[in-house]
Amino acid sequence: MTVRMGLIRKKADWTFEDFDSYWRGSHGALARQAPNLREYWQNPVVDRLQRGIEFARGPWDFDGFSQLWFDDAEQSSHAFNDSGLAADLIKDEQHFLGDLHIATADQQVVIPVPAKEERAKLLKRMSIIKRLPSMSEEDFRREWKVHGDFVRKMSGVSAYRQNVIVARELVKGQPGSYEEFPIDGIVELWFKDVPTLEAAFNSPQGKETMAHARTFLFEITAFVVAERQIL
Repeated sequence: MTVRMGLIRKKADWTFEDFDSYWRGSHGALARQAPNLREYWQNPVVDRLQRGIEFARGPWDFDGFSQLWFDDAEQSSHAFNDSGLAADLIKDEQHFLGDLHIATADQQVVIPVPAKEERAKLLKRMSIIKRLPSMSEEDFRREWKVHGDFVRKMSGVSAYRQNVIVARELVKGQPGSYEEFPIDGIVELWFKDVPTLEAAFNSPQGKETMAHARTFLFEITAFVVAERQIL
């Protein structure tokens, strides 16, 4: 399936609490009506520390990440550009969002996410990654797949997904180039808690994992989020 990811910032004059409440309630109720939508999760940002990693942080700063699953990219595009709901969604987004970037991704499940009850107890970190300037997109994708084998060996990782960016919209509805929106992937990692996260990256296996990351990544911009399912 295709994962449509919104990288969002609230309007400057909204408190985070008001933004988060509106996103969850009013906007969530509207967006979940998108035709052919299979699943919808919101990930409000609660922490912007790198936590456990020593890596250059990129310029990105977001208040939340949305994730919407469709059978294919055509259905995703129709839902948000051509459907009867599209205009209402745009109007609502303009009401409470300051910035909205769209990244369409192919998702690879490296360590499966546990059932909902167990998942709700976990800490989730999402990271935006950018490849080394000298590395091609093809080489990046190959190395990231290899990187998954390193993460599998780290104790304390409850779940891990890789989202490879295949299309970008710096401005929603306007296909953009890599130069305009230079991100290559979005990482999803789950841990029991912060100490478990830090212990995982400080372990010998964690250090090996980050040593490998330096062979193909230029930036990692990490966020701890409080995920919730809307559909």
